[in-house]
Amino acid sequence: MKIMPYSLGALLLTLLALPAATPAVADPTPVAAHHRHSAAAISVFLTSFYGHHGPSDLDRDLRISQQLKEKQEHSPLSDVLLCAQNEPEDITIGAVTVLQTAGVGWATVTTRWKDDRTDTFTAYVRLDSRPIKLDDVICAG
Repeated sequence: MKIMPYSLGALLLTLLALPAATPAVADPTPVAAHHRHSAAAISVFLTSFYGHHGPSDLDRDLRISQQLKEKQEHSPLSDVLLCAQNEPEDITIGAVTVLQTAGVGWATVTTRWKDDRTDTFTAYVRLDSRPIKLDDVICAG
């Protein structure tokens, strides 16, 4: 039997005396996947996007998903972002709900019209969109 010059205990003590080094381990998840919009961020985005009378031409060009752009192209007689044909008198954004497992957040948007009528629809934002964009709109009626 061969005798080792160092016992296991001595080796362990030597290893413990070494400065702690954190091994560089690659994270398999892309950096963008770690970013998720919060309910507060979505609320700020929707409030800014819709304003009081609806999104600007620039917002319509830069701050909506390709899916919504195509949806609008297929509905030339209606504004799919407002679920209407005209400009509302005022717009309010309701509380935002975030469902992390589905990767989406949404809020009810209420539009008020000249005749004191109100309408609602739901606006959806993907939590991982970079930059944040309106992903879809579902009209109530």
